Amino acid sequence: MFSGPLDESILKRARLAGILDLRIHDLRDWTHDRHRTVDDSPYGGGPGMVLKPEPLFECVESLRAELPDGAKVILTSPSGRRFDQAVARELSGCPSLVFLCGSYEGYDERVREHLVDDDLSIGDFVLTNGNLPAMVIIDAVVRLLPGALGDDASSSDESFSHGLLEYPHYTRPAVFRDWPVPEVLTSGNHAAVERWRKAQSVRRTAERRPDLWEGRRWERPVQSGKK
Repeated sequence: MFSGPLDESILKRARLAGILDLRIHDLRDWTHDRHRTVDDSPYGGGPGMVLKPEPLFECVESLRAELPDGAKVILTSPSGRRFDQAVARELSGCPSLVFLCGSYEGYDERVREHLVDDDLSIGDFVLTNGNLPAMVIIDAVVRLLPGALGDDASSSDESFSHGLLEYPHYTRPAVFRDWPVPEVLTSGNHAAVERWRKAQSVRRTAERRPDLWEGRRWERPVQSGKK
């Protein structure tokens, strides 16, 4: 599942430039039985299978021995804390990250309690396994690494970077099907453009993401201008 998304675009360039060293490990490499078993039925009964603690602990302990101090082990699961841009920025400062991608009914709880440093969820929904959430987190974190975007200022001017959604963008033609670009953007007045963009970010966040807006009540959306 990882071979496509992680070999494209920004992630591919980051890997080729040596900004990102990405390695994928098969949990079955840390099993010792003939069937390379990584899961078992849950105590107490119920449907599905649960990932066993032995291969997970052996895997992480083996990898930790090769990683620099400060490496963090991340569990992806629906019950983790909500991943957002602030968490991405936090993780971008770590020297190394290890992601445990679950399957089946989840992990033996002792993995969460005694092995990992953080437990992250990308949203309130259930996926087939933890691979896609890990890819989402990796993509968001790598964008924040110095040199990954070419222009490091790009990552500071995107949605959520300042707790607001990003302002709307326009390009040529100036008029398309009788829909003009806002006049301020063609005025050449850079200060006015910055004020318009900030106002649009504030307005868009207040209207579309009231959950983000709750912590910013001191700001008020500007009532004039195009949405």
